[in-house]
Amino acid sequence: MNGPVLKDPSIVGVDQVALALNVDPDRGLDEAEAARRLDRFGPNELAGAPPVPAWREFLQQFKDPLVYLLLAATAISLVPWVVERSHPASGGGEPLPFDAIVIMIILILNAALGYAQEAKAERAVDALASMTAPHASVLRCGRVVSLETSRIVPGDVVVLAEGDSVGADGRLFQAAGLRVAEASLTGESLPVGKRPGRLDQPKALGDRTNMVFNGTAVTQGNGRMIVTSTGMDTQVGKIADMLADTQEEPTPLQKEMARVSKLLGLAVCLIAALVLAALALMEGFQTTQDLIDSLLMAVSLAVAAVPEGLTAILTVVLALGVQRMAKHHAIVKKLSSVETLGSASVICSDKTGTLTRNEMTVERVVVPSGQVRLTGTGYAPEGTMQPFEASGSDDQQLTDTIGSSLAEAVEETLMVGAIANDGDLHWQPVEAEPDSQAQSGSGQGHWQSVGDPTEVSLIVAARKVGADAKADSYRRLAEIPFTSERKLMSVLAAPNDDNERESRLFCKGAPDVLLGRCDRILDGGQVRPMTSADRERILAQVSSLSADAYRTLGQAFRPVSDQELSALAEADAGEWPSSTVGTDQTDRLPEKSQHAPAIRLSADKVIQESTRLESNLIWTGMVGIIDPPRTEVRHAVDQAHKAGIRTIMITGDHPLTAARIAGDLGIIKPGQPACTGEQLDAMDSDQLRETTSKVSVYARVAPEHKLKIVESLQDQGKVVAMTGDGVNDAPAVKTADIGVAMGITGTEVTKESAKMILADDNFATIVQAVREGRGIFDNIRKFLRYLLSSNMGEVFTVFGGVVFAGLLGISQPGVAGVTVPLLATQLLWINLLTDAAPALAMGVDPQTDDLMDRPPRSINDRVIDRDMWVDIIYIGLVMAVVTLIGMDMHLSGGLFTDRSVQAIGHEAQIREARTMGFTILVFAQLFNALASRSSRKSAFQGLFSNPWLWGAIGISILLQLLVIYVPFLGEAFGTVPLQPQAWLECIALASLVLMASELRKLFNWAVRRIRA
Repeated sequence: MNGPVLKDPSIVGVDQVALALNVDPDRGLDEAEAARRLDRFGPNELAGAPPVPAWREFLQQFKDPLVYLLLAATAISLVPWVVERSHPASGGGEPLPFDAIVIMIILILNAALGYAQEAKAERAVDALASMTAPHASVLRCGRVVSLETSRIVPGDVVVLAEGDSVGADGRLFQAAGLRVAEASLTGESLPVGKRPGRLDQPKALGDRTNMVFNGTAVTQGNGRMIVTSTGMDTQVGKIADMLADTQEEPTPLQKEMARVSKLLGLAVCLIAALVLAALALMEGFQTTQDLIDSLLMAVSLAVAAVPEGLTAILTVVLALGVQRMAKHHAIVKKLSSVETLGSASVICSDKTGTLTRNEMTVERVVVPSGQVRLTGTGYAPEGTMQPFEASGSDDQQLTDTIGSSLAEAVEETLMVGAIANDGDLHWQPVEAEPDSQAQSGSGQGHWQSVGDPTEVSLIVAARKVGADAKADSYRRLAEIPFTSERKLMSVLAAPNDDNERESRLFCKGAPDVLLGRCDRILDGGQVRPMTSADRERILAQVSSLSADAYRTLGQAFRPVSDQELSALAEADAGEWPSSTVGTDQTDRLPEKSQHAPAIRLSADKVIQESTRLESNLIWTGMVGIIDPPRTEVRHAVDQAHKAGIRTIMITGDHPLTAARIAGDLGIIKPGQPACTGEQLDAMDSDQLRETTSKVSVYARVAPEHKLKIVESLQDQGKVVAMTGDGVNDAPAVKTADIGVAMGITGTEVTKESAKMILADDNFATIVQAVREGRGIFDNIRKFLRYLLSSNMGEVFTVFGGVVFAGLLGISQPGVAGVTVPLLATQLLWINLLTDAAPALAMGVDPQTDDLMDRPPRSINDRVIDRDMWVDIIYIGLVMAVVTLIGMDMHLSGGLFTDRSVQAIGHEAQIREARTMGFTILVFAQLFNALASRSSRKSAFQGLFSNPWLWGAIGISILLQLLVIYVPFLGEAFGTVPLQPQAWLECIALASLVLMASELRKLFNWAVRRIRA
């Protein structure tokens, strides 16, 4: 078991950490001690979940109450078959239990379909393990060696360099310009500056600046750390523990279908018991055959009550919904989750990369002569300058209002940022294209950034205003790297042209620090001394930008004489270095100018002289940088609000930044503050509940806070969708009613934990998914109304045929045994074939226009509510009445006719009556399919808007004709050919179901009008 030696290494000195871990930071562990610790603590790996066998995943498809009910019906149907086969006097019965076989085939096919759709089992912990860096540079016995990260142990000294992935948690004891990207762990959009100093008090994960964590990446600088935690005791490991302990809740649809299944099961048992009791009282069980017939009757009722095709139809409709959503870039992993988005009342979203582009952008440039706003977002160098105060005009007009002096000052400032820069930006074509296309950005491809996002944003801004041409006219000589102590980064550069220009030191950094190094200012193209008023004005501008959630960077420069350069030269100075910064045209460097001294600078001397070099600077201006919102998200948030869905932002970023972005997107009103993780920690359960019911922006939160917020919302009865891309989002994504992962920027951890993946990382896709989910839910209600009312018609038909058998002429004096109104095989045929096609067609019924104008469905609302149950029972009764009337018309001793049984014999008469009842029931259900498309609108509105439904009706009619007129099918299902007059009777009686439904809708409309 991997165990941390120190509870919180960030608040103690490095010497205490080294002492506790018994390691010399200058030498590292020796191999023998490392081997002992590897045996003690185990490999530096995350514990993976054991793989689930395919057979077990397949069997999981049978874990459904409705399936249990069908299995029970199968078992019941086997009992009379076994009894018949064991009693020769009964004729031996059927050679095979066809009812049971057919139901089992349906269940197996349904399970296979579900298994195929959900074949990708969750591997969230395994995906976490894949984030671990495969190799690391480790100090062993005084030598730096490359080791597999699984062999790292607590106490190891790890050497970090730019581009490295961090393979364990550790305490820094050396750092030079070290910056680490922690977005996937903390949600912080910017790389975090690291320094080895001890913290005064415990801090949140994102503020532990002297610690580095497993699964993060070094973007700049170098450093060394002592490993304090490995494997499951790292911060990523703790998230893996949370993920493993997280239990998935059944979706609202799963809960509702479980409830419906229980109700149907109880109804089956109750009706069967009533029928058996009625038979015992009315006729008694004189012989074994009477008992067998009565059991067959009970089976018929079970078959009639249970919609055998419901599970398969539901699975297919959800699968079709999955395919439609995939076309809109929403990939659903769990079929049962499709309709959950339609029920979502809250969408909790990460900020970085989800609501924002995760592409730092220079939006504001402030120079002594004024301010401008740069249009365009992201890494595409497309945009123009606008006066900061201007709004509502087009770009060309705005550009024309900027004076040449202001424009030149902006270019000068952005040139400084482009030269004092280690980033790069180039066009990445999809296919090989001519250089001219690649450089211009035309053709198929995308802009590829390299390096720190902040530095890339400066290159982009320079290209927008043409300052990159000025930057290209300089050639880099040496660099003074950024350090967290200096908060500055400088580059020594010399001109490439033949003009008599001096070499310069270009510097960027924190404005307050940089101002302290400046004694002059570039104002209106002229350099003058900096006054105290200048400093106060610049600091006020910094405060204003920070309040608007901008990250500020100051820019300055100073001339460097040839004498200063010579003093910094290496002893064996050689040719001028051939490299440039801030351009992707390194293969087109200009010739070295005569003015540039042919020397090579000593990096050590330059860094040693950094304090002197970075003094007496000339202030040019500063930039305001922000990770901009996605342009399409504002509209998506508005649509979500219109649909009654609350949007909540949960991020590890700074509270001011979070509140600014949320205000821009319409999540909150501008100026409303964000709630922080520290504030959440101080709340009890009641305060947390009150906060989560009102506050819509959370900042500086840890993974456990995200989980706490989601669970609190669920406790309030909300259906929560949680979006995320980083590993820090995974536990909350998995706990939410539906977890949504970003497909492009999302980590594998989050994708495996989620139930849905956005293939385009577009928040607006969620809104489209909500629409699809609501449409699917509407269609599920339609075919549930259709199937259950049709099944109720079958139940009432069988029940009424037994109770009123003598009145209807189904059983007659002198005829022995119990006569079943409809055969179990006939009911099974209706449920599995003639019902299935219309139900499937209703599953793809066109969406209504008001889908996104309704409030979200409450978690307490039933899929089948009271009004729908009334409809189901009402239509079922009408269906049973018309079916029994049709049977009565072809029986002797009935209410409507008194046909002579001697003419064709009792058995033939019963067979003809059953064929009539069977056919009327089929056609009644087809009319019911038209009526069930809406509980309010007339069936004649949009009657032909769903061609699939009419095709399904045609298929059902064809199947019914086959079962009546094909001899071997007629023998199997106990039917006889019908005369033309009988067909007219069937259609006339069946159409009364549609008329009855229309009358009920009209009555309900009148009641609503009266109440209104």
